[in-house]
Amino acid sequence: MSFKSLLAYERSFILAMDIFETSKLFPKEEKYSLTDQIRRSSRSVCANIAEAYRKRRFEKHFISKLTDSDSENSETQVWLQFAKECKYITVAQENALMIKSLEVGKLLNYMINNPAKFGV
Repeated sequence: MSFKSLLAYERSFILAMDIFETSKLFPKEEKYSLTDQIRRSSRSVCANIAEAYRKRRFEKHFISKLTDSDSENSETQVWLQFAKECKYITVAQENALMIKSLEVGKLLNYMINNPAKFGV
């Protein structure tokens, strides 16, 4: 099995790509701040899941990388709120992306609480 087949990875990758497409419309002055931050945090969710999967032989490492992923997911939620408050995205866009992010968080927490189901 590959990390790419993990539901948490699949959903977080889709979310990161949705954020990438949405952030293309952010103002140019946000390029090195909000745009960069939200893209990096959303992509980091996926990267940390991949790293966790490769460290699954060691339960503490597995859980640690998954909690890093969960932290990055929470950071992404903060940047979504900023994007909405700055009126770069609509309330509907924020809600749609936030629902996806909350789902990713639930999937990550399931993995954290059930490491044995993932080959640990």
